[in-house]
Amino acid sequence: MSDLERSFLEVKSKWNVVLDRVLEQDRIAWLAFFDARLVSLANDQLTLSFADSQKFGGQHDFTVVRNPKHTEILMNAIYEITGFDLKIHEE
Repeated sequence: MSDLERSFLEVKSKWNVVLDRVLEQDRIAWLAFFDARLVSLANDQLTLSFADSQKFGGQHDFTVVRNPKHTEILMNAIYEITGFDLKIHEE
């Protein structure tokens, strides 16, 4: 297993803790990312997908409320919990 694969698995295994940290700081940011699915990690960029949100009844697409401040909160939480300084990419 490569270092990159190990890093991705570590972020994935700690994702709920990361989201808890986001919730402590900003409930709207947490709402914006709570249903994200981790897709991949490459070149210090974590790719998130929100495709699963489309299978729920009603509106669950929070794209319009995610803003740079929310993404920064998420990136800071990832760093605090895992030590990885990652950028976020959304599919």
